[in-house]
Amino acid sequence: MQEYINLGIVTLITFFFNMPWGYWRASVKKFSLKWFLAVHLPIPVIVFLRFYFHLGFQLYTYPFLVGAFFLGQFVGARYYKKRKATERMKTEPEV
Repeated sequence: MQEYINLGIVTLITFFFNMPWGYWRASVKKFSLKWFLAVHLPIPVIVFLRFYFHLGFQLYTYPFLVGAFFLGQFVGARYYKKRKATERMKTEPEV
């Protein structure tokens, strides 16, 4: 039972940890060095969390953690795009 609780904790941490990286990724040129770093720098932290919470690399953990990783990146990027669109609307002169 503790293993499932640990999986839930690591999944949530993975999601929230990736949101700022997704935000940064959305602000840089696609496939540039910064974009590559925004996608790959969080991975060692997640590997550390797997070991710290004694999850290992069992196959059933991958859908949760990979899903949380990409969902965090996606939500962070969406937040960036929405914020930029709101700022653009505020700076445009009204007709």
